[in-house]
Amino acid sequence: MMSDFGKFLDAFTPTEVAVKVKTVGVDKANMPFVSLIILSMMAGAFIAFGAMYYTVTITDSNMAYGMTKLVGGLTFSLGFILVVIAGAELFTGNTLVVMAWAKGKVSLPALLKNWSIVYIGNTIGALVMVYLVYLSGYLDAHHHEVGVTAMKTGLSKVDNTLTESFVLGLFCNVLVCLASWMVYASRTVSDKVLAILFPISAFVAMGFEHCIANMYMIPVAILASMDPAVVAASGMDASQLEALSLSGFVANIVPVTFGNIIGGGVFVAMAYYLVFVFSSPSAD
Repeated sequence: MMSDFGKFLDAFTPTEVAVKVKTVGVDKANMPFVSLIILSMMAGAFIAFGAMYYTVTITDSNMAYGMTKLVGGLTFSLGFILVVIAGAELFTGNTLVVMAWAKGKVSLPALLKNWSIVYIGNTIGALVMVYLVYLSGYLDAHHHEVGVTAMKTGLSKVDNTLTESFVLGLFCNVLVCLASWMVYASRTVSDKVLAILFPISAFVAMGFEHCIANMYMIPVAILASMDPAVVAASGMDASQLEALSLSGFVANIVPVTFGNIIGGGVFVAMAYYLVFVFSSPSAD
C-alpha cells in the first residue's frame, strides 16, 4: 500500500484527472460574475505579459530559426504559468468545461455564459495591456526593433487564410488543454510549471494560433504599424502592411476562436470524457 507521502509525490491518474476536470468545470460555471470577470481580465493581461516577453526575446536574435522559436516559446509560457499558479480564468482552458456539460452537471446556457464572460474579460485585459504598452514606449526599445518584431508577428497572423487560422487554432488548443490536463495531474507548483512549459512552448514554436494571445498581438501590431519610426526600421512600405487592420484582425480571431473551441472542447474534453467519464460509474 502506498504511503501518504508516496501519494503526495505521485501524479493523479488520468481517471482521477477526469473527475477533477469535471468537478472544477462545475465550479467555473457557477462562479460569481464579479469574480469571473476580474479573473478573466487578469488572464488576458497575463497572456499579454507572456507575449511581451516573447517579443523581446526573439528580437534581433542571432540564433538559428528553430532555437529562436524554442526560446520564444519558453518565454511565452510565462503567461500560462501566471494563469495557473497565480490564478485566473482563460477562455481556451475553459473549453474543458465541456466535460462537465457532457456529464449533465452544467447546462448549455451556463456553459455558454461562462465562455462569453471569460472571453469578454480576456479581451478587455488584453486590450488594456495594448494601450498600456503603447503609453510605455515599450515598442521603441532597441531602436524600434521591438516594435518591428511585434508588427511582423501580427502581420504573419493576419496573412493566414481562414482555413489555416482555424486549423492552427485547433492545434493550439489541443496543446493548451493537454497542458491544463497535466496541470490537474500535478501535485506541486514545480510539477505544474513543468507540465506547462513543453506544450505551450511547442504551440508557440510551431506557429499555432491562440485567440486570446492574438487579442494582444494583432492590435499591438496594428499600433506599431501606425508609428512611422517602427515602419521605417522595418524597411517595409504601407502596401505590405494593409492586412494589419480591423478587418484583418476579425478575419483571424473568428476562425481561431472556433478552432480553439473544437481543439479543446472536442479533441481533448470530449475524447477524455468518452474514455474516463462516460463509461465509468465512479466518475459521477
